[in-house]
Amino acid sequence: MSPSKVKVTSPSDPASVESKLREELGLSNDVTTIRRNAPPAILYEDGLHENKTAISSTGALIAYSGEKTGRSPRDKRIVEESTSKDEIWWGPVNKPCSERTWAINRERAADYLRTRDHLYIVDAYAGWDPKYRIKVRVICARAYHALFMTNMLIRPTKEELENFGEPDFTVWNAGQFPANKNTEDMTSKTTVEINFKAMEMIILGTEYAGEMKKGIFTVMFYLMPVHHNVLTLHSSANQGIQDGDVTLFFGLSGTGKTTLSADPHRLLIGDDEHCWSDNGVFNIEGGCYAKCIDLSAEKEPEIFNAIKFGSVLENIVYDPTTRVVDYEDKSITENTRCAYPIEYIPSAKIPCFADSHPKNIILLTCDASGVLPPISKLTPEQVMYHFISGYTSKMAGTEQGVTEPEPTFSSCFGQPFLALHPIRYATMLAEKMSKHNANAWLINTGWTGSSYVSGGKRCPLKYTRAILDSIHDGTLAQEQYETLPVFNLQVPTHVCDVPSELLNPMRNWAQGEAKYTSAVKNLASLFVENFHTYEDKATPDVLVAGPQF
Repeated sequence: MSPSKVKVTSPSDPASVESKLREELGLSNDVTTIRRNAPPAILYEDGLHENKTAISSTGALIAYSGEKTGRSPRDKRIVEESTSKDEIWWGPVNKPCSERTWAINRERAADYLRTRDHLYIVDAYAGWDPKYRIKVRVICARAYHALFMTNMLIRPTKEELENFGEPDFTVWNAGQFPANKNTEDMTSKTTVEINFKAMEMIILGTEYAGEMKKGIFTVMFYLMPVHHNVLTLHSSANQGIQDGDVTLFFGLSGTGKTTLSADPHRLLIGDDEHCWSDNGVFNIEGGCYAKCIDLSAEKEPEIFNAIKFGSVLENIVYDPTTRVVDYEDKSITENTRCAYPIEYIPSAKIPCFADSHPKNIILLTCDASGVLPPISKLTPEQVMYHFISGYTSKMAGTEQGVTEPEPTFSSCFGQPFLALHPIRYATMLAEKMSKHNANAWLINTGWTGSSYVSGGKRCPLKYTRAILDSIHDGTLAQEQYETLPVFNLQVPTHVCDVPSELLNPMRNWAQGEAKYTSAVKNLASLFVENFHTYEDKATPDVLVAGPQF
């Protein structure tokens, strides 16, 4: 029996959801316990029966995702079917799979779930704006996964849950069970498949919880632009407490979106996934998924203090006697994480929606080559060039097999999650920035003065925060600027509380100016080579906004 959408026969009766799941999977009442929207305490009790699960000294649930400690982007697939095939950006990011392969893998997921003594249902929302939100149902077999998605989705009120009805999208997570790699379209035992016709997703062969979160993100990258003309963004967002000014932070994992948006002087709208509509900006999620490597109360107090009862710590190392977490230990992975409800951040804006439009757009990059300045002001054409390019250095642990920084280009700063062609999102962004007169900045949170390979150091967080303060108080826009050759970036000569020698990498390069010029040209050549993919659709003014050498 195939796991078709779980339908609610009586919206006011939560038991009807459970009974329908039993019917769909052929489960008897005395074999499997089904928990729907279980509270954290119950999920803790169940979770402690899972392998290696524990409770940290601060009360968070410690869980492990097994062999996969990061996403598996090479195993992401979208079903090639009539309703969406002409919209999808097919290629390495979105591999097609047939409807037959989908049916086989979906049945394989169902077969595994039938064998479990506990199943969990999480009914919740994606999107804080009621006009655009979708109802999501997650069905899984690990309490860790249920608590993770309880935190990451928007939790319904009691009344909303009673009247939840049928979901708009369903996730079947059977990640403990492998796919059959001999099935057509399969290349490994892992698969994460999205079917826009069925409005379902299945997960096999990976227990990494982030696959569920990012799967829903891809769904929103498709649904919002295609059906609502709403721009989906891989960004964090916050809002000034006094002026109400909104800032968007674009960037891939490891660039500082979560860290920099959690600012005690501003209200946090969200740390990772947003939509920009005609009404303003809204968060897609109900929680945050923060990197924990080298976390400390001094550097990131709001995130550090959010790790308490109800939070999920993922793949960390702790003292077996005291249960105190060692955030510097990366022996399991550098991609240690914590998932917590957004209301655990004292400065969170609830509901996570701003009815004003962004004043500042910040493109974040973690440049391991060390040649990009810590801060530069962008022209509208440069914004488009760098947004389409999406340059950063892929940080260790964020994907399976990545052990040290690697230069990479990820269009729209979110290529692994895109459903449509990047130019489509870039065009929407350009239109919105022009309409609302947004300023734009490029911030490098990576290495400065020398490269990662040459033993350089990352730009200290305190200086990046000082740069942001100058952007938000308006003083940075009034500073004097000089042009950095090749990339033609406008670099300020002074930023309050930031050493002047840090601002221009050409002047503080450890090996001298000549070596810097060589390094910057090497990086520029990577930009030019990458942009060949988009040249045929990019406008002439965007093309000349790239590096010239």
